[in-house]
Amino acid sequence: MDVHVSLVGRANLSGEIYRQLRAAIVDGRLRPGDLLPPSREMARALGVARTTVTVAYERLAGEGFIGSRVGSGTFVTAHAARMRLAGRERRESALRPREFWKSFQPVRIFAREAEFDFRSGLPDASLFPHDLWRKLMLAALRAEQSDSGVYSNSAGHRGLREAIARHIGVARAVRCSSDDITITNGTQQAIDVVARVMLSPGDRVAVEDPGYPPPRRLFESLGARVAGVPVDHEGLIVDLIPKRTRLVYVTPSHQFPLGVSMTLQRRLALLAWAERNDAAIIEDDYDSEFRFGGRPVEPLQTLDTTGRVIYVGSFSKTTLPTLRLGFVVTPSTITDATEKAKFLVDWHTSLPVQAAMARFIESGAFARHIRKVGAAYRRRHAMVTRGVSTLLHEHLELVPSNAGLHVTAVARRLNATHMQEVIDTARTAGVAVQSLARFGMAKRRRVGVVLGYGSIPAERIEEGLRRLRSCFGPK
Repeated sequence: MDVHVSLVGRANLSGEIYRQLRAAIVDGRLRPGDLLPPSREMARALGVARTTVTVAYERLAGEGFIGSRVGSGTFVTAHAARMRLAGRERRESALRPREFWKSFQPVRIFAREAEFDFRSGLPDASLFPHDLWRKLMLAALRAEQSDSGVYSNSAGHRGLREAIARHIGVARAVRCSSDDITITNGTQQAIDVVARVMLSPGDRVAVEDPGYPPPRRLFESLGARVAGVPVDHEGLIVDLIPKRTRLVYVTPSHQFPLGVSMTLQRRLALLAWAERNDAAIIEDDYDSEFRFGGRPVEPLQTLDTTGRVIYVGSFSKTTLPTLRLGFVVTPSTITDATEKAKFLVDWHTSLPVQAAMARFIESGAFARHIRKVGAAYRRRHAMVTRGVSTLLHEHLELVPSNAGLHVTAVARRLNATHMQEVIDTARTAGVAVQSLARFGMAKRRRVGVVLGYGSIPAERIEEGLRRLRSCFGPK
């Protein structure tokens, strides 16, 4: 292994080699079993006499950091690993993060699996056609090997943008061309690049309350002032959007976490408000491919006649979250700036993954996959809603919802503290659910649970709900 040792401007060369190698071992950069270069080779690379290196090696060997065997060379010893913690020295830095990062905590809900997993936002990975995807990825990697292998257009793979434009044009009636689409690493990055384009520090952003926390925290990290706007059975209450709001983030097709769909009257009111106030709207259409009843609801983007709506989509719910693949459809006036923002963030999303997804869509396999998983989720949706209405009706009231991968139920009598105790008890019993209160911003948050059914097998749903019922205590 090549080891970096700098002797520029140093006096005691042998001592410097010893100190830098010792630091590399203590810090864990050199691990037990790693080979050091032969003394002759190290001396040649550093431009010093071999004896200078030999003295340093002998000193390290005498302290137990390295050893040697005939025919095996010089290596870091196992003894060195036990000395790491005692010898580690952390240098204190004067650098400090902005105040925002001291209070921010990343999402931890996906860290642990559960026997009965009702967490929201998780599709069923077992239903994904892994064998087909491997073939598509292999073909994409072979094509990449035959190409020049250089960086690509920040907007994304042309074939994927064309495939997405056709898919959302047919499946969701979204009006766009491939030139309006920028490929991103999931929804979160799509929102990030849009925020970079549209917002200046101090601008006001309105979000749903309760709502999806990551975008709210992202806006705050960029210096925006974020205001929560209440949601009722018709969706975001437009009349309560604060004055001088620059951007509104909404999930109108399947509001997260309540699950309601924004009514047509409320949608038109939001579009009219945006035009009057010269504001933008981010429409996060995160799981609307799965609809189990009622008439299809038109996206805001389809109803928009003045170019105020920025449409964000993702493959995280329809395929796998680990693919980190999403997209944003922008009005032509900000498309160029959006592509530039994507370039500054990470240049472009992985091209082999984009190429494989393009083929997945164009071959018809994606549509077949949606139909297959949609049927499975329809059954699970029915089982969860029926189970809550029968097994848990004394404790929870279901919020009507006919789409997506989760439903929400509000508590009939419990306060937030007692509801959290139920959720903690359920976790001990192997049942993972989320508190509705954790998605709220107001002081008086709604009390209840969010129940996802994407990742729990149908045969476990009833038993999982029975266990959850037992956590509420005796009747």
